Amino acid sequence: MKIFSISVVLAPHTGASVVLSTASDLSSFSFYQRGSVGEFLSFFTKTVAERTAQTQRQSIQENSYTAHVYNRGGAEQLAGVIITDQEYPVRPAFSLLTKLLDDFTAKIPQSSFGNPASISFPEINTYIQKYQDPRQADTIMRVQQELDETKIVLHKTIESVLQRGEKLDNLVERSEALSAQSKMFYKTAKKQNSCCVIM
Repeated sequence: MKIFSISVVLAPHTGASVVLSTASDLSSFSFYQRGSVGEFLSFFTKTVAERTAQTQRQSIQENSYTAHVYNRGGAEQLAGVIITDQEYPVRPAFSLLTKLLDDFTAKIPQSSFGNPASISFPEINTYIQKYQDPRQADTIMRVQQELDETKIVLHKTIESVLQRGEKLDNLVERSEALSAQSKMFYKTAKKQNSCCVIM
């Protein structure tokens, strides 16, 4: 079980999302892959945050990654996104996102959301280290009942959250946030995983 990245995202009703704070653990990738993987995880984070309705929780699988997204909505318009491997359990992931958003809003004033570079939230690094083991999230299971009563939508691929006619391949190709190397990494990973698809 592995957490690759965790982020707090400003996700307005319309327009592009903005990552306000993020941490990643790419130690399982080779040194040469880390830049491309990091860019793709950032792209994946922003894409799923923009396509998750306010007050909704959903999990989206793409290749060997699962993005768990909680768009809390409200006046702050914040979403939490955690990208894990497929073995990481759903409930601790959403418990962690709830706690992350609570801590972030308690420490960071909403007035600073307009200038993400000025935001200092080092606690996010503690989250990604401490909760690599989902059993550590047991201490934050106070939201268990809320989660049990909330429908969490699991999408098998990112395509299911994209707009009609929109394809991930096209988004990746048009993205200015991804370098040519990251786009090539995405294409190579997709080709390698396509042999393993069972119909």
